[in-house]
Amino acid sequence: MLTELRVRDLAVIADVTLPLTSGLNVLTGETGAGKSMLVDALALLLGERATADLVRPGADRAVVEAAFDVAGLPGIREVADQLGIDVEDERVIVRREINLEGRNRAWANGSPTTVSALAELGRWLVDLHGQHEAQSLLKAAAQRDILDAYGDAERARARVAVAHAETSQLRSDEAELAAKREDVERRADYLRHVAKEITDARLRPGEDEELETEARRLGNVEEITRLAERLSELLETADEQAALDVLGQAAKTLGQLERLDPSIGGWGDLIEAARANVQELALAVQHYASDLESDPGRLAEVERRRDHLYRLTQKYGPGVDDVLRAGGDATAELELLDTAEFDLERLRERRTEAEERLAAAARDLSAKRKKAAGTLAKAVERLLPGLGMPEGRFRAELRAAAAITVSGADDVTFMVQLNPGLEARPLAQVASGGELSRLMLALKVVLAGHDAIPTLVFDEVDQGIGGEVAVKVADALAEVGTSRQVLVITHLPAIAARASHHVSIAKRARGGIATADVAVLTGDHRVDEVARMLGDATDDVVRRHAQELVGKGGRARVSGVRR
Repeated sequence: MLTELRVRDLAVIADVTLPLTSGLNVLTGETGAGKSMLVDALALLLGERATADLVRPGADRAVVEAAFDVAGLPGIREVADQLGIDVEDERVIVRREINLEGRNRAWANGSPTTVSALAELGRWLVDLHGQHEAQSLLKAAAQRDILDAYGDAERARARVAVAHAETSQLRSDEAELAAKREDVERRADYLRHVAKEITDARLRPGEDEELETEARRLGNVEEITRLAERLSELLETADEQAALDVLGQAAKTLGQLERLDPSIGGWGDLIEAARANVQELALAVQHYASDLESDPGRLAEVERRRDHLYRLTQKYGPGVDDVLRAGGDATAELELLDTAEFDLERLRERRTEAEERLAAAARDLSAKRKKAAGTLAKAVERLLPGLGMPEGRFRAELRAAAAITVSGADDVTFMVQLNPGLEARPLAQVASGGELSRLMLALKVVLAGHDAIPTLVFDEVDQGIGGEVAVKVADALAEVGTSRQVLVITHLPAIAARASHHVSIAKRARGGIATADVAVLTGDHRVDEVARMLGDATDDVVRRHAQELVGKGGRARVSGVRR
């Protein structure tokens, strides 16, 4: 649950810490005191878009921070791990900063993170319902999600999603293979030409480099012969400068030196190794020079081969390896014509089987939805009279979708009849803002045993109601509070009186700037606040009624009191 919300330098809030407990928490105060701003601050932690104008005048940044106790919350560690957030001591502390340049920074348990990660984590921690969020109830996807949650159909829906993904992949594979076969059929003559031309060329990997080396040698055979003969002379002729002669003289001189200083005995090995290497080099040069001969015929043959390879590389690639690869690709594509029909038949069989599994999973999901639709309608209708809609009727209507999607084979529409004599119409066409909030509350009461989100926040749920309806709304909120943490921003004394934790917010000028302050109310201070909400905290009759209302947990009648 949400244990604490701290807000600094956000609009009218200078520095406020809002402590919260389990059960029903209420936040009260005069209109414009900043109650909804605290909800907006929480929305920022849940990924709401932030702008620089939210920063309090005179400050360089706004900071919002919240602490959550996640002990026993299923799945939260896995979600946090996926987001790169460490959960320690069963607590999650999230923080977001907005500076004057509009830049945002976010942290989770002290480590930098992203606003999108906060939003994903927040979906598991808080369900926020203001006028804006209530509008989500108008969306078909939200209505379908509510019905599935009530009918415990998440697993059935997950099976549909898996089957749909498998079917979609097989359909895609089949279409891709069929298109590829058609493409190969169109280009078959060209591919046969490519494969034959490259096969007939009998290329070898690296042949172009070999031919280039041979052509260079054959084209320069006279100069190469002259240089090889000169090298041979330098290595082994009787000339006094020949390398072998010089090394022999060096060996003799070293022998004389070694007799005078035996410590240099190892140098002789080095000279002997050098002489052996020079002798081997001399022999290699002799063989090389003896093999050299002018061969114009062979040179012409090499050049013709190089020209042939050049034409092929101009067509199919910068090198022989690329040409060979092009030939292999052409051959492989032609082989597709021989195997495609068999492969397509196999894919058709697998796709048909997958479609059957998808259809079966969708039928199972539809059956669960139909069963849940009836019980959901009855459960919601039982609550509507107490929420100020005495003639209200509600049903979840299922219609077959045009095709099975990842969400199943049904289009779900919430139909309502809020006034007698009128036909039931889609929720989006008939509900006002206040009615939407109360319908959302009714659904939350019904879903309390199915929804795993631990904290519910309601802003303006009491719009346009009072008297006995207010008492019923308070009862509904208190009922949700038995299994969830609930935070309600309210103007209704009946709701305030039912709270297990009452916080007030007041706005006063500080340093010439409007500033909100928060206080936890108990005892007489709580009675004072409820009396203010009833109409006049200084009136003895009103105050006695406030005491009665608080003492009875908001169940006393409020219609006879001035407001």
